[in-house]
Amino acid sequence: MRVVLAEDLFLLRQGIIQLLEAYDCEVVAAVDNGADLGRAIAEHRPDVAVVDVRLPPTFTTEGLQAALLARRERPGLPILVLSQHVEQMYARELLADGTGGIGYLLKDSVLDDRQFIDAVRRVAAGGMAMDPTVVAQLMTSHSRDEPLAALTARERTVLELMAEGCSNTAIAQRLTVTEGAAAKHISNIFAKLMLPPSSDNNRRVLAVLAYLNA
Repeated sequence: MRVVLAEDLFLLRQGIIQLLEAYDCEVVAAVDNGADLGRAIAEHRPDVAVVDVRLPPTFTTEGLQAALLARRERPGLPILVLSQHVEQMYARELLADGTGGIGYLLKDSVLDDRQFIDAVRRVAAGGMAMDPTVVAQLMTSHSRDEPLAALTARERTVLELMAEGCSNTAIAQRLTVTEGAAAKHISNIFAKLMLPPSSDNNRRVLAVLAYLNA
């Protein structure tokens, strides 16, 4: 798996490089600013970009803006945001196009190497890896319009777990229900959001995007 990394702090950047390489990832470029991030993505066409939100020169949202620009130029580019902050407006824009893998992790919430590597791999494969805190903030900052209003409280909880990247088995364990019950909730969610069966099995991603971007 080929990775482009954008992180301005030298020690953290080097640590992430070593972690990725320890799990057989190839870091084809590691940059410390948004302009270089865009150039690196265009040159190397990585399997996934791991991006800090706040990069030089203003340390506001340069990293996320550069990632959004790169995604417009290369639709479907998998992007994993790694930040200390939830930038709601840009996070929503990143989620809005509904193509390619997406992840948003808070640095303080990454507690072990396997959690991080699993998120990188999931996003590179076209899935989602959302920090629960990010999901909670996005969920509480918008109204629930139709057809989302048709979802039950339990179904919304299931959607939140889906956004975190939980499998049916993990959802069942978290809710203390059977896998069959979890699968039924997910099937009901797909039906209420009018997502027909898909051969590429991306309805989980589309359901989460519909919920977070309503």
